[in-house]
Amino acid sequence: MKKAAVTLLCAALQALAQEPLSLADAVRLALRGNKSVEAAGAAASAAQSRITEARGGFLPKISYAESWTRSDNPVFVFGSLLEQRQFAAGNFQLGPLNRPDFLNNFQSQITADQVLYSAGQTRQAVRSAELNHEMATEEGRRTQMEVMAGVIRAYCDSVLTAEQSAATGQSLRSAQADLERAESIRDAGMATDVDVLSIRVHLAGVRELQIRREADVEVARAALNDALGLPLDTPHRLTTPLAAFEPAEAPAASLETSAVAQRPEAREAKFMTSLAESQAAEARGKLRPQVVLHTAFEADRQRFITRAGDNWLVSIGMQWNLFNGFADKARIDENRFAVARASADAARTDSAVRLQVRRASADLHSATQRIEVARASVAEAEESLRITQNRYEAGIANVTDLLRTETALLEARTRQLAAVHDQRIAAAMLELVSGTLTPDSAVLNERNPSR
Repeated sequence: MKKAAVTLLCAALQALAQEPLSLADAVRLALRGNKSVEAAGAAASAAQSRITEARGGFLPKISYAESWTRSDNPVFVFGSLLEQRQFAAGNFQLGPLNRPDFLNNFQSQITADQVLYSAGQTRQAVRSAELNHEMATEEGRRTQMEVMAGVIRAYCDSVLTAEQSAATGQSLRSAQADLERAESIRDAGMATDVDVLSIRVHLAGVRELQIRREADVEVARAALNDALGLPLDTPHRLTTPLAAFEPAEAPAASLETSAVAQRPEAREAKFMTSLAESQAAEARGKLRPQVVLHTAFEADRQRFITRAGDNWLVSIGMQWNLFNGFADKARIDENRFAVARASADAARTDSAVRLQVRRASADLHSATQRIEVARASVAEAEESLRITQNRYEAGIANVTDLLRTETALLEARTRQLAAVHDQRIAAAMLELVSGTLTPDSAVLNERNPSR
């Protein structure tokens, strides 16, 4: 007896030492530490950097070059002396002109190139980079929502298994009371050993079920820690109860329209169509001419600092791709087919999103109705057991009736818990497929979100 009391005391102290964890806190904890969310954020940042890279096409390209050359090549010596502004009359003599001495030339050059007209290619490249960033952002939002949905399911599963274990424990205590009642009636000569043995068999079955329930609790807790990104044995005291609520009523058409507008997958599909159109426009731009402004400043010196000359240059050039072996035409055709494919994928995604919303809405409605039926069933089963126990004690009912009502009550309680669990999950799934699931969603609240 003392050992059992010590065990209960240790369990109570361990429960008090556990950190309280609500469903909303679990979701925020998972979002902070989940590596998939971190990777999606890095992808969005990389896409943002590519926008800046693409916008660089509007700005001039400036470069600086420094070189040193030493040679006795007649043409090199003649040209370098002119560039250095060191050419003199004596350099026209045939001997030095044909066989000059070695000459150093330190050359510094700054060049700048500015595209004046790119036939819209730069603009389309920026647009493509912006669309890629939008898609990366939506991918990150989708990842966050999937992580939240996984945590909600794992949390509710953990609470459900604990509640089922508690319900089984309650049934176990009731069966033990029935056994004591049967033994008392048998000792009074009003029943036989058959009743006692039948209840003992039933009690053993309930104990076996309780063992399985306790194992399920441990596995569900480990699964929750896995979803949170924590060590599997991390203890928690889950504070959000598995309670039914009344979901907000919304027309099915309104939910579907909202889902198509807000669901990350639907938005990604639309961005993909726009991206294909932008890439097609960029490919068509390659068939038009480009105009580039080129400027340069050059300094040439015999010594690194002295005996120098400088010059500058300004030019405007046009480049027009008249024929590229049909490669540009093939690229345009490829992008045209990509636009058609993206448009078809977007339409297919819209239909799939609408179907998922209908399915989730139906699941939520079904679970809500099941809760009402199960609640009434539990009340009826409790009353039936109470009456049957009294009748059995009075010798009016037999042990078969008693065991049947005991089993019926446990099954009713299990169905009620499952219905409440399914309603919570269905509500989260409805927000997931509607694209509205956030860390502030009502489905994460401990209380009825409709109140």
